[in-house]
Amino acid sequence: MEKGNVLVIGNSGVGKSTLINAVLGENVAETSWGNTGTTKELKIYENDEVPFRIIDTVGFEPSFVKELRAINAVKKWSKDAAKNGENDKKISTIWFCVDGTSRKLFAKTIKDLSSATKMWESVPIIVVITKSYSVPERKENIQMVQNAFAKQKISKNLHEVIPVVASTYVLNDTAFAAPEGIAELIDTTNNCLPEGIKAADRDINTYKLKRKNVLSQSLIGTVTTAGVVVGAIPIPLADAAILTPIEIAEVNALAGIYEIGKSENSKNFINSIIEVGTVGAAAKALISAIKAIPGINIAGAVLNAVIAGSFVCTIGETSRYLFEQVYLGKKTLDDIDWAKKILESKLANETMDKINKVIEQVSQNSDNKSIAEIIAKVFFEKG
Repeated sequence: MEKGNVLVIGNSGVGKSTLINAVLGENVAETSWGNTGTTKELKIYENDEVPFRIIDTVGFEPSFVKELRAINAVKKWSKDAAKNGENDKKISTIWFCVDGTSRKLFAKTIKDLSSATKMWESVPIIVVITKSYSVPERKENIQMVQNAFAKQKISKNLHEVIPVVASTYVLNDTAFAAPEGIAELIDTTNNCLPEGIKAADRDINTYKLKRKNVLSQSLIGTVTTAGVVVGAIPIPLADAAILTPIEIAEVNALAGIYEIGKSENSKNFINSIIEVGTVGAAAKALISAIKAIPGINIAGAVLNAVIAGSFVCTIGETSRYLFEQVYLGKKTLDDIDWAKKILESKLANETMDKINKVIEQVSQNSDNKSIAEIIAKVFFEKG
């Protein structure tokens, strides 16, 4: 099985480094007394005896700047794991450390955890109650954690709450609290790693898809503006063929975002989209229908700009959806008929309604930029 990675996170001084040393059985993480944390950057530790890697993090501190720095350090680590495909940075389980002597767990601390580990939406969390010296207080501390998490969205990821004493705590010459809970923590972590690794893969794929969707929507918005400019040129827009160069560039750029290669199948898939969206029967029928709308009181150049921008936006957003389905493995580049039907349906059923909404909002004095903004608002109104 792939070796999983455990992210250790919590407030500064909670005992993360001491916990890591106890689990690994050697003093690899620096520990200290004081009011500032010893860990200044994320570090990864492992040995042959423990079946997972351990990632130590910068502790959360009361200072806003230091708190933000700690959160951003985990975010950057996570993004690097997604972007660069580094398995040794992928988080498959989280140890959230809570100080058992404080007897308090503020919602703010859980929100810091949620913010720092936002990418790992489904990775299991094990709350480790460190410095759990008082046996009678352990049940209260476990209940405290469960109550605090119950009010947060991240509660769905809470897998287990485990009190531990990471190193011998001396009370006096004859009384001490012996190490406890480390073996249980290792066993519990090891048992949830298989699902944690799968969850990490899902979360990375979800993150990548979200980024692709953001990039693609930005691209579509830019190209829509270009379509508006072309449409506004005083040339009769008898059909959509005038937009072909823009649409080819748009569809090819979107294909690149969704990692669609340049094989013969890719070319056929892309060409089918271009054909339907420019000189296809659905495109021509839509333009004729728009031109026939009674009572349109905007100039021909403005109407052409609206039509052109809307066409480009429709082709872009539909292409984004088609490429997304291929990227997710739900469809293949051989599903050309399916792709054509989807685009034809968009042009026949949805685009007309949206163009009508755009026409209602533009005026004789609308410039290209404002027309493009109205189109984007109408076509992307759900997201």
